[in-house]
Amino acid sequence: MDLSRETVSGYLEELAAAGIAASALGWAHAAVRVERPAAVSAVPGFREGKVSVQDAGAQLAAQLLDARPGMRLLDACAAPGGKTGHLLEQTPELAELVALDVEPARVARIRENLERLGRTAQLRIADIRQPEAFWDGRPFERILVDAPCSSTGVIRRHPDIKLLRRPTDIAAFATLQEQILQSAFRLLAVGGRLVYCTCSMLPAENETVVERLLASDPAARVAAMPRAAGLVPGAVDRRIGIQLIPGTRAGSDGFYYACLEKTTAGT
Repeated sequence: MDLSRETVSGYLEELAAAGIAASALGWAHAAVRVERPAAVSAVPGFREGKVSVQDAGAQLAAQLLDARPGMRLLDACAAPGGKTGHLLEQTPELAELVALDVEPARVARIRENLERLGRTAQLRIADIRQPEAFWDGRPFERILVDAPCSSTGVIRRHPDIKLLRRPTDIAAFATLQEQILQSAFRLLAVGGRLVYCTCSMLPAENETVVERLLASDPAARVAAMPRAAGLVPGAVDRRIGIQLIPGTRAGSDGFYYACLEKTTAGT
């Protein structure tokens, strides 16, 4: 929800007037949860860009990134743009936000979502593993890496994943995730924060990937989780980071989050 245009209490009144039962989501910033699924065309304010539809667990990304006014931010795997829009709504005074994805059609989706919200970002069609294609050499103070994954945390909404995934897929995803994370970390400013997240439940795609970065780059270290992480019902501490368990307690899909920071110029 864009708090510059709406309040949580005011929006709950709009939903009630439209016959949509909902409640405030206490641990997610500026969010409400509707009790029953509804078409976006029926959601008050959606077309006007006052609100967006996003899983509750996905909304933790912006809080953990903790961007501040005047910062340069990179959304490294940005499509379809839900988290990009949320970041811009939460911190509209950013100096710059670069939203990146590898496929033109996916970047078009980011543009469509930002146009609906009335927000702007620097959109780039590029592979984060090839920074020479888009990077101007200036480091980013905040980087979000929402990495491609097996999507095992969203099986409750997409049960076909159980049939489509193969054991060999996980190793391939882990290799890609490691490449993406290592490349993104090189673009992070000293003292900057990087949030790595997936919608996977599998350690091989989550803390194991982060551990490999920590082992290979002496400039990388685990950053303290902001207070918001401890407010999520049912969040489980992992060796590194936290795992959101899908289901009714947290009211979200399954997400993994880890916060990292850069201590020196490093590699």
